[in-house]
Amino acid sequence: MCSRYYIDDDTLDEISGLLTGRKSPILKWTAGDVHPGETAPIIMKRNTGIWLDEMKWGFPQYSGKGLFINARAETTLQKKTFSESVLHRRCVIPARHFYEWDTSKNKVTFLRESGSTLYMAGFYNLIEDEIRFMILTTQANPSVSPVHDRMPLILEKENVEDWICDGEQTQAFLQKIPVSLQRTQEYEQQSLFGML
Repeated sequence: MCSRYYIDDDTLDEISGLLTGRKSPILKWTAGDVHPGETAPIIMKRNTGIWLDEMKWGFPQYSGKGLFINARAETTLQKKTFSESVLHRRCVIPARHFYEWDTSKNKVTFLRESGSTLYMAGFYNLIEDEIRFMILTTQANPSVSPVHDRMPLILEKENVEDWICDGEQTQAFLQKIPVSLQRTQEYEQQSLFGML
């Protein structure tokens, strides 16, 4: 599960080579952590190519309280609420890193070993006159599983355009195992017995 991630100006500079459309609109977003319900940069298809734009993170829940922020890649095509969007409105959410919390509620940061941009697979829809996105998650790989059983579906840079534009590859991407990530943590409690 991904409930917070970080994006900075260097991330946006790094993805500029992926954009094939006209110059994207000036973004109102500012660098920093992105929380559910906030507006963030996303990469999407428009008639004139691949664009960088902004959308709000999360679909409103049916009860009107809270947001759906993630969808399971393994079952999303079977969910009536999400399948149409995954089939026809895919996007990519760029990030420098994302966070998970361990069982002791310590924040753990996950990033590429190279420090380069993470490209998280997502989808979007028009909801209540506002375009909103969600992040797809998958079973955690060995680099994330000690902290959490889910993680964002991470794409490689060379797969970004295919994910967004090529609907015939959607099913294969949904089964993809993400790259191994580096884990960092400001504070990690150590066992007294491990120190003896």
